[in-house]
Amino acid sequence: MVKSQVGACALLLCAYAMPAAAQKAERRDEFFWLGEINKATAVINADEGLLEKSMVPRIAAGISKVIEAGNQEGAKRPSTVITFEPLLIDAAGVEVTLLHAGRSSQDMHATYRAAILRENLLALADQLNITSRTLVDLAERHADIIVPNYTNGVAAQPNSYGHYLLGHAAGLERDAQRIRGAYERVDRSPMGTTVLNGTSWPLNRARMAEYLGFSGVVENAYDASQISSMEHPVEAAAIVTSIALHAGHFVEDVMTQYAQSRPWILLQEGGGNTYVSSAMPQKRNPGLLNGTREDASTALTLAMGPVIQAHNITPGMSDPKSVKANSAVVKSAIEVLEGWDKILSALVISPDRALEELNSDWTASQELADVLMRKYKLPFRAGHHFASEVVDHAKANNIKPTDFPYGEAKRIYAEAAKEMSLNPAELPMSEEEFRGTLDPVAIVRNRATAGGPQPAEMSRMLAAAKQALDAQAAWVKEKRGKIEASLAKLDGDFAKLLKEAN
Repeated sequence: MVKSQVGACALLLCAYAMPAAAQKAERRDEFFWLGEINKATAVINADEGLLEKSMVPRIAAGISKVIEAGNQEGAKRPSTVITFEPLLIDAAGVEVTLLHAGRSSQDMHATYRAAILRENLLALADQLNITSRTLVDLAERHADIIVPNYTNGVAAQPNSYGHYLLGHAAGLERDAQRIRGAYERVDRSPMGTTVLNGTSWPLNRARMAEYLGFSGVVENAYDASQISSMEHPVEAAAIVTSIALHAGHFVEDVMTQYAQSRPWILLQEGGGNTYVSSAMPQKRNPGLLNGTREDASTALTLAMGPVIQAHNITPGMSDPKSVKANSAVVKSAIEVLEGWDKILSALVISPDRALEELNSDWTASQELADVLMRKYKLPFRAGHHFASEVVDHAKANNIKPTDFPYGEAKRIYAEAAKEMSLNPAELPMSEEEFRGTLDPVAIVRNRATAGGPQPAEMSRMLAAAKQALDAQAAWVKEKRGKIEASLAKLDGDFAKLLKEAN
């Protein structure tokens, strides 16, 4: 070995002796993983007698030279086996292709696709946790704030805003579960399966999986690159779809408030949240809502790609497997979650205005029917009929719930009782009870259903939501730690081969 080669090997030895996380920020792209696969192949096959010992130092030095060259600023980083291999041949001679014994671009590409998607899913899980924690923290701060909730776009019932937010948090928790489930299926190494039915070479697939940070191997060699590698991007796209839909639902619920002259919830003005109309001075357009909704629509559009590309093709085709395209799908969901997080941090809620809206409408009317049935054994439909007649009279005469005359309530009940042959024939509620039944704050406080907005259930659900977020954060940390520890071990074992080259 000439002096320049010795120096280069010494530098490479130092670089690969460092833990992966401590090295200069790496691009974990196709080139990176092809390098890791080749390093692992050299170590394993040298240890297990599939490479002649005399050739290992030269092969190891060649792999290092290619990786080091690709890590230079502006250097080309080949992303396929057939473009990576010529660089190895230039660096170490044609003998370096002995590494390719029992390998194929099929299993190598399937492996780096799984490795890259695996890390993309962890990045998505990270941002999902950030946004979900903001949501849960906001829910805790607004547990006692009573606001209208809507169904079919119409004010339906009073609710705690914190309870409403925890409903959205529950949806995101299911997205977190979906990520963990998908990760488990993606976190399997296809390496060693070659094209579709394995090889006559006794490759150590389990050891390869360990070096690359996978939890195990894809069991069936045909499945490895022909079936599972096609469904991985589709499953990831399904998660992206769910996240985008959840975000869009929330955005549109806030957006409807901007159609009111006196909304009870809106965005803090300025700071990129809103912008002034170019023509109408009074307008403050909710730019952050518009932008996040647009991002959600983009994410949904991108997520359709893998489904369409995987449709009506024979197993194993490359159509839905593009790393660039599939990474963009996951990244689009991260951008949606970032926008949603900004929205949550920018919300301004007016409890007084929300309560005013509740008391200006009849969102508490169902409680009349519930109380009459629960306490006075009146059939629900009869109580519902009475409450409906009260609402009709109130709206026809522009009467708010707080101002409804008790005498009119008694009259309407008497008519309904006669019409439906009810017993008792007179309204059994006192005036105090009638008015208390229409109090939105009391309605929320007195809910008894498990999972409702009453204080005890809110405390329980908030604790459970926080526990789930902590568990998700620990899961991400554990999975990242395993990958980094595996690559660091590979670096250390590969460094031993380089030492021999030196």
